[in-house]
Amino acid sequence: MNSGWAKGLAALAMIAALAACNRGPEAGNAEADANLQAGQAFLEKNAKEEGVQTLPGGIQYKVVRSGPPGGESPDGNDLVRVDYEGSLIDGTVFDSSFEKGQPAVFTLDSVIPGWSEAVQHMKVGDEWIVFLPADKGYGERASPEIPANSVLVFRLKLLDLARTPGDGSIGRATANG
Repeated sequence: MNSGWAKGLAALAMIAALAACNRGPEAGNAEADANLQAGQAFLEKNAKEEGVQTLPGGIQYKVVRSGPPGGESPDGNDLVRVDYEGSLIDGTVFDSSFEKGQPAVFTLDSVIPGWSEAVQHMKVGDEWIVFLPADKGYGERASPEIPANSVLVFRLKLLDLARTPGDGSIGRATANG
């Protein structure tokens, strides 16, 4: 791993903090129910859009740019460096490494399930728009930035990966999905 990744470790701490603040009390109110219904309707319509593909777990994605042929895909043990922007389906951006000017560095077992699953299908150099159903994001947990049961939209750019020992089974998605 090169020394440039050290700066990215600070971004990992930021992602962990974001994840922790979104683990708040369960939201069982009308707004959460309305968000779930709106999200399901959005995903049904989005699935029919040109270029949108769906992984077996229900995550939708659209390839913006493919990396060079023969690029590697990470497994659940690998350290990855990713540029990202997260938004709600109404376009409200809640976090962006692009805006901060610093890619995030993390292992795939330290992020929400949808990120882990989607990134394992990407190859270094790929850039995708990923649409995460509520249960692949924060589900019923709400935060000031992300309402309960929100579909999350991420622009993800897999910049690099560093292999780490292990069998890759942590959150490993099917390779052919």
